[in-house]
Amino acid sequence: MRLLFSTLLMSVGLFSGLGQAAPVPAANDIRDSGFVYCVSGQVNTFNPQKASSGLIVDTLAAQLYDRLLDVDPYTYRLVPELAESWEVLDNGATYRFRLRNDVAFQNTPWFNPTRKLNADDVVFTFQRIFNRHHPWHNINGDSFPYFDSLQFADTVESVRKIDSRTVEFRLKNPDASFLWHLATHYASVMSAEYATNLAKVDRQEMIDRQPVGTGPFQLNEYRAGQYIRLQRHPGFWRGKPLMPQVVVDLGSGGTGRLSKLLTGECDVLAWPAASQLTILRDDPRLRLTLRPGMNIAYLAFNTDKPPLNNPKVRHALALAINNQRLMQSIYYGTAETAASILPRASWAYDSEATVTEYNPENARKQLKALGIENLTLQLWVPTSSQAWNPSPLKTAELIQADMAQIGVTVEIVPVEGRFQEARLMDMNHDLTLAGWSTDSNDPDSFFRPLLSCAAIDSQTNFAHWCHREFDAVLQKALTSQQLASRIDAYDEAQTILARELPVLPLASSLRLQAFRYDIKGLVLSPFGNASFAGVSREKEQEVPQP
Repeated sequence: MRLLFSTLLMSVGLFSGLGQAAPVPAANDIRDSGFVYCVSGQVNTFNPQKASSGLIVDTLAAQLYDRLLDVDPYTYRLVPELAESWEVLDNGATYRFRLRNDVAFQNTPWFNPTRKLNADDVVFTFQRIFNRHHPWHNINGDSFPYFDSLQFADTVESVRKIDSRTVEFRLKNPDASFLWHLATHYASVMSAEYATNLAKVDRQEMIDRQPVGTGPFQLNEYRAGQYIRLQRHPGFWRGKPLMPQVVVDLGSGGTGRLSKLLTGECDVLAWPAASQLTILRDDPRLRLTLRPGMNIAYLAFNTDKPPLNNPKVRHALALAINNQRLMQSIYYGTAETAASILPRASWAYDSEATVTEYNPENARKQLKALGIENLTLQLWVPTSSQAWNPSPLKTAELIQADMAQIGVTVEIVPVEGRFQEARLMDMNHDLTLAGWSTDSNDPDSFFRPLLSCAAIDSQTNFAHWCHREFDAVLQKALTSQQLASRIDAYDEAQTILARELPVLPLASSLRLQAFRYDIKGLVLSPFGNASFAGVSREKEQEVPQP
């Protein structure tokens, strides 16, 4: 049995150097049976619960897994997914879900399910996350970054099975945001039976590396840094996906991906650079979709390090940044200047919030009055394009130039992927360009993961900012089911952030997606990638000429 698992691990190349010589499959090879989705990113786990962001959350989770609830991409309302209905009891302290019948798990080379989804799977999934004493909690580390930042291990009293199709969550206190957090891709439901089988052969770690879900596609092949091949799940509960396979191409940089789209090697280009819009719009072979995005790009100050631990210094530095130039040079009209950590699409956005003014002369005066001279700061920057920032390194260079105008030297430190998160949490950085996107419309999914005290330990609070008054206001916002009361609390939270300025909001970006003329059924959601189950290729249409 151990040999079998080792063989399967090599066959999909998970987290190994195997297969690095294999080229990305040619588009012609899958043109009749699938499509190629080109995106920048890397995979550190195939379990979105174990990630704080990245490709598994943004793209793969919607293909491999389902959640109890979903968010409608057009109405922004909660809708059923694995749960066909739900009840809110005890003023928001108890939540009861009725599960769908006849939902099948994927049948893979490493697992053959003998039953359909039931309450045991939901209980296993969330007990693993919330219960620190659960035997699976520490498998592959005890970190569940999104839920850790929300302190759910301390707030969920119990997750229990009432019957085979009914599950109840009981919280220690009411939480009006709870349903929204269960609708994120971080709350993907796993197979308890698969976990039991892995435990029998002492290979528990494979649960996060060889995924088994109920989603429309299952993992077929993974070549690190090159591509992921997804195969259709024929027993998908919503109906068989239209395309037999999808190849997620990881192998090219920004201009390389654009070239592949133009030559037909890619069918879909995720997160095209804003500077490429003219080319994309003018090519008759291509289509372009733009939608508001639930995301924010921001500059985080390390508030643990002097002089950045002084809010007056942070405000002075903020005056030096020319945000309008960032809009023109980075986003090319595909973003809104941010005045809050919340995007304007959020129902709790403070309409009276104002963008920090650009006033380098005032910045110099304030720093001089504070006795700050010859200041040198390190700015940590991700190297690849992000949902919230198509050109992080260029953004860093513009900020570097702005800071030089006020006598502050900025040293740019390029970092990649999980390496960035690890280095940022050792607290040696001064500044970092960061961002956040969520598949939830609840403000709590921005505030607590990014700026709560608990989010420091969960490694999502890059500012290392802990403000007890702010945390108390966020908690107050969760105790009421009344929208007006929650809006008042979040207005108070945004006032504190404007005063303390642990992070400087920069931009809220539109979601962009470019694709070949014959690809149909792609849904672009403000909340992250939607399922590819309804994507098809229209074959009868004649190829337009550029």
